Formats: sequence, C-alpha cells, structure tokens
Amino acid sequence: MTLPRGRPAQGAGVSRDTILATALSLLDECGGQGLTMRALAKRLGVTPMSLYRHVGTHEALLRALSDQVYAEVLEPLNSKLDPKLDPTSASTLDPTSDPRPAITALLSRYYTAIGKHPQLTLAIFSTPQAFAGVTREITDRLTALLATLTEQPVLWRDILVDHAHGSGLALVAARGDPLQAQAMTTHYQLALTCLLQRLAMAAP
Repeated sequence: MTLPRGRPAQGAGVSRDTILATALSLLDECGGQGLTMRALAKRLGVTPMSLYRHVGTHEALLRALSDQVYAEVLEPLNSKLDPKLDPTSASTLDPTSDPRPAITALLSRYYTAIGKHPQLTLAIFSTPQAFAGVTREITDRLTALLATLTEQPVLWRDILVDHAHGSGLALVAARGDPLQAQAMTTHYQLALTCLLQRLAMAAP
C-alpha cells in the first residue's frame, strides 16, 4: 500500500484543542505578527486550509484563544460547582454590600491572565474583531459592579482596565525573576486598592 505524501489536507488527527494549544504557544513565542494560519499549519504539519475547518478565520482563532485564557477570570475555583459562590457576579451581590472586594477579585484575576500571556492581549488590541465572548463578559461584569458604586461606571471601567493592562504587560520585564514579579504584583494590588478607595470616597 502506498502512503500519501505531504501534510494531511484535512488536518486528520489534529483536534481543536491541539490547534488552540499550539496557537497559544506560537503566539507566546513569536507575538501577534508570528501567529499566522500558515505558520500555525506548518508547526502542526497540516495545510492552512484545514485549520479553517476547525477554528474559522484568524479573528475567530484569537477569540477562541481569548475565551480559553480568560475563562479563569470569570470562573474562580470556588464557583465551578456553584456559580452563586462567585463573589464577582453582580447578579448575586448584596445591594447593600461593598462591591470593592468583588471588583478587586475580578481585576486581580484579569491582571494575572494578562501577565501569563501578554502577547494575546496585544494581539486583541490590534484586532478589534477579537474582542468578544469572554473578554466582553469581563467588561460587562466589571461595568455592572462599578455601577453599584459610581454614576460613571464606564469611565472608571476604562481607567481600571487600562491600569490592569499596563501593569499586566509590564510583568514581561520580570520573566525569570519571581521576586520582582511578586513585588510588581503587590504594587499593582496596592495601587488598585488606592484607586477604589478614591472611587468610594467620591461616590454619591
């Protein structure tokens, strides 16, 4: 029997999970410019056309990666069995309680996710179509939480998200130095606490 030569045209034996894991690795290594369908297909040993059957367009691939990486921001360990246990859910927040702990928890998890895969955040910046799914859910949840604290939730959402982006991306400088990374994380948390205290003081 003669075996077929070349790469499998239909991506035989390559799962969606394998594609996403390889794409994330390629993105971490080479940045957004290096994550092309052709480069991804070459690393997987398949044809570029076969990838479109699994993940759709390049923008859809980024959305899928975003959903995978940022899922942990919306799904803390203690809420996987019971979503009502999630302290960052505005729908389960006591209207009389202070929303700042929930906001801090949500943004801290987001900051950590950015620090793990900074190139994904940069890729989303350059591809607005990739802003959907989980990333939009994070934004909507943060806005809802802030609405219980201020009459300008969108303004404060943008301030706090930009702060998380800048601080999370800065963690690249601490790669390989856990002490510096911890110091930067502590600084971020202190700054976030100060911002939220200022917001609470200005609340009507």
